Amino acid sequence: MPKTIDWPHAPPHRLTECGTYFVTAATYLKAHHFRSALRLEVVQRGLLTVAKEYGWNLEAWAIFSNHYHFVAKSPADPASLQEMLRVLHVKLAGWVNKLDGAPGRNVWHNFRETQLTHPTSYLARLNYTHANAVHHGLVHAARDYPWCSAAWFEETTSAAMVKSIRRFKTDKVKVEDDFEVDANW
Repeated sequence: MPKTIDWPHAPPHRLTECGTYFVTAATYLKAHHFRSALRLEVVQRGLLTVAKEYGWNLEAWAIFSNHYHFVAKSPADPASLQEMLRVLHVKLAGWVNKLDGAPGRNVWHNFRETQLTHPTSYLARLNYTHANAVHHGLVHAARDYPWCSAAWFEETTSAAMVKSIRRFKTDKVKVEDDFEVDANW
């Protein structure tokens, strides 16, 4: 008998092995709670801060008004991801609800994670995450979207590595990413 039951709206979190993970988190009902440059900046700063505090090494991220993705190497205890995102989401929900005068409003829905065990899967998801703003039609060049890692990646990685990662096709990457984004940021 299985130890966990998979529910459609509460994906099981199987965080038992150290490694690299691809994570997607979404707002409740895909609502655009973080629709502004300031709000997106706060989400980005919050994600970078909690990842560092919990020992998750972010390699790529993309943040939007109603969802975000990231690729990160786990610390010794990958189960810390749940607590890390709980802390992030509680802080962000409290902040945005205060800003909007909506105390107690449900802001976050859930998150999904996938452990990346194959090099091609890992490299394709790095490319997917860096280029996600292009995928959503917000910019023509990923580096021009301020709330993703593409510009940072280009600045801190060799040109050969950037070119190599960009070659990985993302059309077969299976990611639930049917989010309507707001072009007004």
